Amino acid sequence: MPPPQLSVHRHGGGPRALISLVGEIDLATAPIVRTALARCLHDGARTIDVDLLAVTFCDVSGLNAFLAVSALAQESGTELRLHRPPQSLVRVIEVTGCGFLLHSDRPAHAPPHHAGTAAAGEPSSPPERSGSAGGKGPHRPR
Repeated sequence: MPPPQLSVHRHGGGPRALISLVGEIDLATAPIVRTALARCLHDGARTIDVDLLAVTFCDVSGLNAFLAVSALAQESGTELRLHRPPQSLVRVIEVTGCGFLLHSDRPAHAPPHHAGTAAAGEPSSPPERSGSAGGKGPHRPR
């Protein structure tokens, strides 16, 4: 069996952690995501930013991993925020009513992020790597 096609990179420590995921999140790799995010909680992170720009695929197993860690994060007063997910994942998150997971990196009146935007070299601004969250809260569906 080939190794999982996912890389996890953790940046920062203390009260704020940035996790960058690269590759595919599926049944085989979702436990890796869940473990990496749970480790941030165990280490005392109060904000966990997850950069999904380099994620090429995410199925319901990945969404379940994010939801499970989000529930644990809420219990400990930690905020889990997903940044720059692929458009296919955005649709699944919005259809399932899980929009609270998404962190808006743009003003509310901006057009939705399209997968072609990143390829054209116009990605939304990356999550902050240090300092305060700047008062930005999670995106909630209307």
